[in-house]
Amino acid sequence: MTKNVATIERIVRAVVGIGIIGLAFVGSRTPWAYLGIIPFLTSIIVFCPPYALLGIKTCKDCD
Repeated sequence: MTKNVATIERIVRAVVGIGIIGLAFVGSRTPWAYLGIIPFLTSIIVFCPPYALLGIKTCKDCD
């Protein structure tokens, strides 16, 4: 897997993912909130599978 997610996008994905996961514990308390794991994990591994399928790279110095 090569990197295809930029640093700023990683930060945004992490914040959004944590925010959505937080909804599982407060707020609406719906199991759908666990889908926040997806953007959080893509921020950690610096790889987005849909981007790879579409040939998108948002980082300038990708491998």
